[in-house]
Amino acid sequence: METVLAYRHRLITDADVDFIQQLIASNPTASRMKLSRLLCEAWHWRQANGALRDMVCRGLMLKLHREGLIELPPARRTLRNPLVERSRPARVLVDEQPLEAELSEIQPLEFQQVRRTPDEALFNSLVDQYHYLGFVRPVGEHLKYICWAGTRPIACLAWSSAPRQLGCRDRFIGWTAEARRKNIHLLAYNSRFLILPFILVKNLASHILGQMAKRVPADWSAVYGHPIYFLETFVDPERFHGTCYRAANWVLLGRTTGRGNNAPTREVKVPIKEMLGYPLRRDFRERLAEMGS
Repeated sequence: METVLAYRHRLITDADVDFIQQLIASNPTASRMKLSRLLCEAWHWRQANGALRDMVCRGLMLKLHREGLIELPPARRTLRNPLVERSRPARVLVDEQPLEAELSEIQPLEFQQVRRTPDEALFNSLVDQYHYLGFVRPVGEHLKYICWAGTRPIACLAWSSAPRQLGCRDRFIGWTAEARRKNIHLLAYNSRFLILPFILVKNLASHILGQMAKRVPADWSAVYGHPIYFLETFVDPERFHGTCYRAANWVLLGRTTGRGNNAPTREVKVPIKEMLGYPLRRDFRERLAEMGS
């Protein structure tokens, strides 16, 4: 069998193309969406939580169609792309009265995972209003948390799929390129961490990070059906020192190159950032190196 192309680390052969052509011919009235789901089921192409990899499969079929290897039926509708048609989250007003207290005075804190809950809109709004990077709609696996002190939201944290290739992290873990491709989903990236600017509580940030390290792995496994063994984040050294991460026992892994994703040259294109990591198990290296069956 001859390999036609590689898509998301899956090698597509001429036999695979023949199978897809037969699938389309056998379902002449099926939409593109229906065909992608049929192909997922035929290939047992599922996420760890059992959901079909429908969007990935649809992207593969569209690529094959554009390269003239298969012929998809005409698109029946134009789907909105939320990554292109971005609108700012609706503004939600919160109490901005300064809260200045000792950490012991506002405990116990409540940590609420709000993705796909009514409070997700509050999370989006707070990050958009008060985080210097604003709100960006995540892609891939991700969770969102609001930290509450009584009835007041005081912090927001977002955790997302980890970037696929980062030299300083990959050297720290010590995995091969093949192990990285297979196990990158076992890492989670802290993409947003916001303490609301009117919350003035010493040691709050490092305390929250410590609690998150206990909470996120269980929630990730429950939502996505697989564990995570390592947390990571970036810190802009021009703005921050990463003190709260260091106080929570995160480890400095190194600095990014500033070239961005899939950079064709070595020219610095984006701000250089420090990268910090937090192993969730003592045997994280061994776990991340496992290749399975």
